[in-house]
Amino acid sequence: MSQPYEQQPPLDLAVGDAAADPAGDDPGHDPGGDDAPLRAVLRRHWGFDSFRPLQREAMAAVLGGRDSLLVLPTGGGKSLCYQAPALVGDARLAVVVSPLISLMKDQVDGLRGIGVAAACLNSALAPEEARRVRGELAAGRLRLLYVSPERLVGEGSDGFRRRLAGFGVGFFAVDEAHCISQWGHDFRPAYRGLRRLRDEFPEASIHAFTATATERVRRDIVEQLGLVEAAVLVGSFDRPNLVYRVLRRRERDRQIRQVLERHPGRAGIVYCLSRREVEEVAAMIAGWGIAARPYHAGLADEVRHRNQEDFLNERVDVVVATVAFGMGIDRSDVRFVVHATSPRSLEHYQQESGRAGRDGLEAECVLLHSPGDFFTWRRLMEQDGELTDSDRRLLSDMQRYAGTPRCRHRALVEYFGQTLERDDCGACDYCLGELDDLEPVDDPVVLGQKILSCVLRVHQGFGTTHVVDVLRGSEAEKVTSRGHHRLSTWGLLADAPTRQVRSWIEQLLDQGYLEQAGERYPVLQVTAGGRRLLRGEEEPLLYREPRRRAAAKRTSRAATESWEGVDKDLFETLRELRRQVAAERGVPPYIVFHDSVLRDMAKRLPRSEGELLEVYGVGEKKARDLGPQFLTAIGEYLAANAPPAAEASERP
Repeated sequence: MSQPYEQQPPLDLAVGDAAADPAGDDPGHDPGGDDAPLRAVLRRHWGFDSFRPLQREAMAAVLGGRDSLLVLPTGGGKSLCYQAPALVGDARLAVVVSPLISLMKDQVDGLRGIGVAAACLNSALAPEEARRVRGELAAGRLRLLYVSPERLVGEGSDGFRRRLAGFGVGFFAVDEAHCISQWGHDFRPAYRGLRRLRDEFPEASIHAFTATATERVRRDIVEQLGLVEAAVLVGSFDRPNLVYRVLRRRERDRQIRQVLERHPGRAGIVYCLSRREVEEVAAMIAGWGIAARPYHAGLADEVRHRNQEDFLNERVDVVVATVAFGMGIDRSDVRFVVHATSPRSLEHYQQESGRAGRDGLEAECVLLHSPGDFFTWRRLMEQDGELTDSDRRLLSDMQRYAGTPRCRHRALVEYFGQTLERDDCGACDYCLGELDDLEPVDDPVVLGQKILSCVLRVHQGFGTTHVVDVLRGSEAEKVTSRGHHRLSTWGLLADAPTRQVRSWIEQLLDQGYLEQAGERYPVLQVTAGGRRLLRGEEEPLLYREPRRRAAAKRTSRAATESWEGVDKDLFETLRELRRQVAAERGVPPYIVFHDSVLRDMAKRLPRSEGELLEVYGVGEKKARDLGPQFLTAIGEYLAANAPPAAEASERP
């Protein structure tokens, strides 16, 4: 197998901004010949006039029958890269491997809504519906068929694959392809069986799609799927429409409420570590008068399904969930994601926070963390027998991200092996000036040595609170009864406030000079890196406790750009109409139109079907089916809000 190649687009492209793609409309850049048929399909069904970064290359690989792996961030338009080629010319059946029934249903509902012959086969279908789908397959009327990996390659699936072979499969699209890799963050064993597709369908190409994959995971995907001379296309991991904020978890309830108050009436997800915490936080938010529901694996299936459906259909504003919630959530207008505790890796964080702003509009991602989160993760993974050296590294990387004040966008893209070319991302707490100027301590080596020495003097058997008490010279009984007031490190930091000393210990934890261990409660221990610091061989980054400003100095660039020229009152009117239309059709509102489409309507103010077709994201079928209702709403709004005749006559 030849080595895969990788193409990297410029990192300052706005996610979802097709016009920003320098390759998309460059006549000298030709990844796969004439793309006029693709453009016609995009215009007719989706209402798009151009390609987003790497879409053109990915579609060319599909149409050319070349195996491929595409890594694009959530909201980057991955699905289009297999949906559009399936509609070009006399293309044969495209089989899409999807991990969740809810995800399949949303995709199929959306495709049918724009006039695409698509269907899914899964255990949730009624017998008569399954027969109808099989009949459409046999008659050759379907372009896309969605199935789970278990149905395709699971036990007893041989007959199904034989029938598929008779229908003439043109290509397979493996969605959420990171699930195939044991190095990925959502490993799903059933995905491993997909390798047999290469042997049983030698004429069909195989294409893998994912939003999050390190280089190691990408290599594993190519190997496990048996991709031949694969085109590996890796987009930017940056999501410039997301505003990242990272806070020490000091007052969890107050911090969560502040986020929700910034997004009244908007959709959001709050992630918690345990089922108990999920229930507690969901009840707390509901007590504030906000429609919120819990979601975790311990709920009855019907309750969990109902809560998810209520969220998707905008009957609920907020879902509080464990990580069991998310992969199948295709709602595009999630305006905030809060992690009430830190996730176990940056891959998980990228995936979970990426569920915000799928429509390319501004959204906020807030991480609340403490060093105890990572101790809890280590303990849970040890109990399950899952704590490998690789897992330890992933946890350490996550802890460094959470605890090191720097540009959040830069830290994320660098973790995935890329660079951020902008000096100022304009979309994180660090770059927006929400932190006071960070003041480094005068001699971080000596300060770090004092703290680490104290940890060793108490025989690495106590937690942060006790070490802080010793360093500050406490004469409390718990210190004196153990003779710790006679240690050489007692009172070394007596002049520093308790919160400051605790912050320095947390910074040393974040940078890997200390770790928390213990079976029943977390005790501080000095790591190998900490011993190098004690010998003066390393220098930590230690800052005086940063204080957050009451408000940001600047508005994020994404928020400024996405509302420019938009009539916000009209946008809200169109949102309400969208909700009514969705209820009538029995589909989630985002299947009708994304927020980005409604904002463009509220900016362009179309008055005819022709003008409506100029709105980004409105294809021919939706213009015919939905145009009259939305054009009427726009016309009535403009008539009701027109300036008085005298005022209008005075305009130049």
